[in-house]
Amino acid sequence: MRTLPKLLIFAGSTRLASFNRKLAAAAAAMARANGAEVTHIELADFDIPMYNADLEAKGTPADVMKLKQIMFEHPAWIICSPEYNGSYTALLKNTIDWVSSPVKSDPAWQEGFKSFSGKVVGMLSASPGALGGLRSQNHLVPLLLNAQCWVAPRGFALGRAAEAFDADGQLLSESHRTNIQAVIDQVLWASSRLQA
Repeated sequence: MRTLPKLLIFAGSTRLASFNRKLAAAAAAMARANGAEVTHIELADFDIPMYNADLEAKGTPADVMKLKQIMFEHPAWIICSPEYNGSYTALLKNTIDWVSSPVKSDPAWQEGFKSFSGKVVGMLSASPGALGGLRSQNHLVPLLLNAQCWVAPRGFALGRAAEAFDADGQLLSESHRTNIQAVIDQVLWASSRLQA
């Protein structure tokens, strides 16, 4: 029986009531329930400043190094991408900029895309609007491809997200759960074959 690859799940938001954080938590619970080894992280738990090359020259922040290692260790990812002004968040871009920046003083991290190369990434998003954050996914794809990720063709954008969760953060619609599970399954399937 094929072992499922380790799956990393995170949202590009730190807002307490973020629909995408709820979506990430729901996806993590679904993946675990189906036997996957899941690491669900909150970007708020990492002390990462706005990217600045002058700041980086003084030393890559410790939490950036920690995040580089976490991302490197997980061959499969699910990113829940909020949509701000028709695109992904500054938080998500800043995180990618830091993690993809080479650490010239450390031979193990001199390759900037080490944490990204070969990862299979599935995209989810949630928004109060009808499109569900789909435009953020569309803008995120070229960024991930440039970082040498494989982007799963199946994604899911959860529209009208204010009505999609119960008071405990559980998804109300079986259709939504089915679509999210399909993204998880495709990411794990593709990653297991790329790692073979």
